[in-house]
Amino acid sequence: MTSSFSTPGLARFNTLEEHAAAAALHEACASTEWGRKLLKGRPYSTVDDLLAASDAAMAELTAEDLAEAMAGHPPIGRPKPGDPTSAREQRGMSGASEQLKAEMLELNLAYQEKFGHVFLICATGRTGEQMRDAVRERIGNSPEQEREIVRTELGKINRIRLTRLAEED
Repeated sequence: MTSSFSTPGLARFNTLEEHAAAAALHEACASTEWGRKLLKGRPYSTVDDLLAASDAAMAELTAEDLAEAMAGHPPIGRPKPGDPTSAREQRGMSGASEQLKAEMLELNLAYQEKFGHVFLICATGRTGEQMRDAVRERIGNSPEQEREIVRTELGKINRIRLTRLAEED
């Protein structure tokens, strides 16, 4: 849930020293350009303003910027060890059968071979089966179609992560 008012977490983000704010943004998205644009927009009056700035920055990212952002995401079904964010976001795969996990690994590898990057989807709230079905469907896309889908999915992930950042106590 977004808000049209400031939160303690947003106030804290607005007042962080630049390197600390940059590090917080890098945790949300590995794109240097996206983080630079959001840093430049501080201070944000509301969470909605922060999210709007994120959306605008995401829309302007080049293919190289998107590749940099995707490099910060582990494959679905294999969250980064010790990373509570990727584990939380990929919770839908945690109870998956060994067969589904093996199928996701195979699909992830085929997708990565075709597109040159990890399969990226906003996994929050999705089941393992929904993620498997999405990769099956998207593997038939052209690289151009897939790049725009990835941009949309990254935008959703960034919104969730920024909202969490802005609402932290």
